[in-house]
Amino acid sequence: MKGLELSREFFEEYGKGMLEEFAQLTPYLAVGLTGSGSECFGYDDETSQDHDFEPGFCIFLPGEEVVDRKSAFLLERAYARLPKEFKGYRRSAMQPVGGARHGVLRIPEFLQEKTGSPDGVLSPEEWMRLPGYSLAEATNGEIFFDNYGELTRIRASLAFYPEDVFRKKLAGHLLLMAQSGQYNYQRCLRHGEAGAAQLAVFEFAVHTMEAIFLLNRRYAPYYKWSFRALREQERLSIQAELLEYLITTDNQEETAEEKYNVIEGIAADLIEELMEQDLTKAVCGDLEKHAYSVNDSIADPGIRNLHILAAV
Repeated sequence: MKGLELSREFFEEYGKGMLEEFAQLTPYLAVGLTGSGSECFGYDDETSQDHDFEPGFCIFLPGEEVVDRKSAFLLERAYARLPKEFKGYRRSAMQPVGGARHGVLRIPEFLQEKTGSPDGVLSPEEWMRLPGYSLAEATNGEIFFDNYGELTRIRASLAFYPEDVFRKKLAGHLLLMAQSGQYNYQRCLRHGEAGAAQLAVFEFAVHTMEAIFLLNRRYAPYYKWSFRALREQERLSIQAELLEYLITTDNQEETAEEKYNVIEGIAADLIEELMEQDLTKAVCGDLEKHAYSVNDSIADPGIRNLHILAAV
């Protein structure tokens, strides 16, 4: 059973009845499963169940000015008394590394952990500085209900980067794709630096994936789920297979030539997508020129005039 399904069924069977004891609080509550963990993305499998996998859900409360500490404490105690086993899965007696993933959570504290802002309001600089996987963890999963509406509203505001930040990030990743793949990979091989050449391939793969998620208007998840997530994207998902080939093959002469051709093919596919989305005015096969064209399209001069790699 997938973790999100397990969470929803555990809530339906036991959580709803528990919350009936807190009728005075229910107008201020949101319940669901979101945050860290593969189950919040729907990527969990049998291997995922070896740690931090259990029946549970999140009860989100607004700040103490709305719901006081005593009420939160009583709610925590009630949650702790829920059955210790459900459908063959046991609830853990220990919190996972990094803190609680289930139970009673304050919305400001959850947002502070994921975004660095207790209300989810971010400046352009904060948007650019935050890693995509952290924003993905703030907006993933499912909210079963949200009577207060605050969490749903904030999650909607964090759904994706503001347009100028999106373009700044895209420009930076395109430039690093160009430098690592189109330029440095072959140069490293000519220098006799096979290890450095493979590092260039890794860099190219990482920045290509970041660019593809951006072009799909999605946050890139934590790296161990990146290929899984990439295969699910509407645009350019086929690149996952090509990138996997690049990072899992050697750099002998014949393979290296094929790998460079694959790199150029991936670059051409992304350039085609950039043109289809009207994100570039450049007309060439050089990703670096397209990177600067994307950067030039940024409306806010304060963001546009930052170093092109400021957001990556």
